[in-house]
Amino acid sequence: MTFVRRFDHVGITVADIDAATAFFVGLGLRADDKMAVEGEFLDTVIGTTGARTEIVMLRTPEGGTTLELSSFTRPDHLPGSPAAPANELGLRNVAFEVTDLQAAVDHAAASGYGLVGGIGEYEGVWRMAYVRGPEGIIVSLAERLEGQDPR
Repeated sequence: MTFVRRFDHVGITVADIDAATAFFVGLGLRADDKMAVEGEFLDTVIGTTGARTEIVMLRTPEGGTTLELSSFTRPDHLPGSPAAPANELGLRNVAFEVTDLQAAVDHAAASGYGLVGGIGEYEGVWRMAYVRGPEGIIVSLAERLEGQDPR
């Protein structure tokens, strides 16, 4: 039996939701309006009493799976590991296909976000780089090389 119907979203908790939103919008995602969530529903789902969070949903121009950024105003944030290496256990990166990898990397650098390593090429099909975005989020950016089958 299959329980999963579709992949809906990935959620990332951040301290500065405005800075994180600006970073992803700068890469080309579209942001919905920021909204606040609190009350019995949130408390039940996350197992914390009196919680309040602000949420922004971001989408690629084509739609599909979304990225949820949330920032808790109650309770206080717990420290994360913003310098976590790519091989640390847990959710390590969020990945996007881009039209121009170098331009995307340059844009991130101009905003103060650098490469984790370098730009690599995989089997003549993809060029890819990891950028360390706001609050240490690793963002994988990949560009399909010209003439390669999109499947």
